[in-house]
Amino acid sequence: MADKTQFELVSPERLLISKAVDMVVVPGTEGDFGVLPDHAPLISSVRPGVIAVFDGGQVTDRIFVAGGFAEVTGERCTVLAEQAIPLAELDRGRIEGELKDARDDLTDAKTDTDRAAAERAVAVAEAKMVAATEGSPY
Repeated sequence: MADKTQFELVSPERLLISKAVDMVVVPGTEGDFGVLPDHAPLISSVRPGVIAVFDGGQVTDRIFVAGGFAEVTGERCTVLAEQAIPLAELDRGRIEGELKDARDDLTDAKTDTDRAAAERAVAVAEAKMVAATEGSPY
């Protein structure tokens, strides 16, 4: 098992993935980072983007995450995601609607709090659109 790292992806709704893998690439707020076995301990916030899971020399899973936190130890990587959706389940039409609604909310925002929430929703919807259109670079 020393050549594998345990990966867990948890969203508010459910545990999406819990398995031993070769590597995981996570979209951290400071940039993407790869997690291999024996990784140094790390805690990072996660930006909207795609998590790529590698096993057997290939990408086995690609999951869009809307943000969250990642905790890495020498044995495991745990991502607590605000929202997690497999790339195959992203629907461009639905995302276009989310993006339009978020932009409308941004235009209508009256307070700084409403504006910040709308800007976050726009950023997540735009990242979803990129993921649905381009997939993952991995």
